[in-house]
Amino acid sequence: MRTVGDSVQQQIKTAVHKELIKRVDLDKLAGMQETLAAQQQLFLVIQQIIGEQGVPLSASERDHLAQEVVDEVFGLGPLEPLLKDDSINDILVNTYNSIYVERRGVLEKTTLTFQDDRHLLHIIDKIVSAVGRRVDESSPMVDARLPDGSRVNAIIPPLAVDGPILSIRRFARIPLEMEDLLRNQMLTPPMMELLRGAVKARLNIVVSGGTGAGKTTLLNVLSGFISDRERIITIEDSAELQMKQDHVVRLETKPPNVEGKGGVKQRELVINALRMRPDRVVIGEVRGAEALDMLQAMNTGHDGSLTTVHANTPRDALARLETMAMMSEVRIAEKAVRSQIASAVHMIVQVSRMSDGTRRITHITELTGAFSDVISMQDIFLFEKKGIGPNGKVKGRFISTGIVPKCVEKLVAAGIPAPAGMNDHLVEI
Repeated sequence: MRTVGDSVQQQIKTAVHKELIKRVDLDKLAGMQETLAAQQQLFLVIQQIIGEQGVPLSASERDHLAQEVVDEVFGLGPLEPLLKDDSINDILVNTYNSIYVERRGVLEKTTLTFQDDRHLLHIIDKIVSAVGRRVDESSPMVDARLPDGSRVNAIIPPLAVDGPILSIRRFARIPLEMEDLLRNQMLTPPMMELLRGAVKARLNIVVSGGTGAGKTTLLNVLSGFISDRERIITIEDSAELQMKQDHVVRLETKPPNVEGKGGVKQRELVINALRMRPDRVVIGEVRGAEALDMLQAMNTGHDGSLTTVHANTPRDALARLETMAMMSEVRIAEKAVRSQIASAVHMIVQVSRMSDGTRRITHITELTGAFSDVISMQDIFLFEKKGIGPNGKVKGRFISTGIVPKCVEKLVAAGIPAPAGMNDHLVEI
């Protein structure tokens, strides 16, 4: 049972923090690594200051308060307990006093809060400045990342009406392996073998899906099938891919400075990457005119490339690629763009997030060419949703269409046996 109310404890915390600033060089302390010695040093000072306040606190309250102040100095304040919880996938700060998290696909509100908008803005600035980015009235939207690779988006007033907003997409401390995806029933063994063979045979693969569907997670897993003998160049807006190979070059876009100069867009990185002798080019997500450069790279010897795109179906993914390629200043006919897509992209893997929070690969679709201005496609594997079980879980089945994909020839030519069980595959879940 608490002996001190939350509002009173917040006042104590503020007073302790102010007194701590007078006694300790927090800038110097924050620059230190979060070692046990540094924590102990800070704890001793905080405990002394709390005792001087003359407010009755239990031992647990004193430790809790001291930990909160340590989190302010070394970490991200109220968000630290959430960042240490591996069961949380997303942290969503709607306003300073409204923080939600997502666990296993389900949203829930927490009891944690920031002191005020100013406190939240300080934490946002702490995150973005650590990766050389900025957020202010002239640049009120920013993408950044945490040291563990978690994706961060922040938007502040005047664009955010009710105050600063922060969204954190968590990344697993230990990257997921294909076995984890099998265990979570995101796909089946024959589907896994086809994807493994497609990557090893240097097919160009686009992972398509909505926000939070697991595109980046799947891209990470697929990239793990690339040989250690190949030179991989990754291109991202905010570096978050967790490549396992040694020979990896990571490139990241750069926002413009205060004067609006010095920015480097993803398209420029794609063009530059082709001059760096890549064996594979992995683009975190195609969002704009760089789609045309990516397609040209795939068609000019840089096969085996991987990327993701936001789309609801494989056909929508092709339409989005076509639209983005035509956003380039290069004048090119629609028919020519479709022809490039048909010859460059070999396979689209559609990922969807189900209503129960689970992720499934719903389509593995092969492109077979362009005929009469229409790109021809054929589904190899599908997930059919059958309904909702009494426990709220999505029921369905993975099936094969029975079509032998043309890419099997490329797999065999690369010395990779055709995956077993492709013609009569049926798994109920």
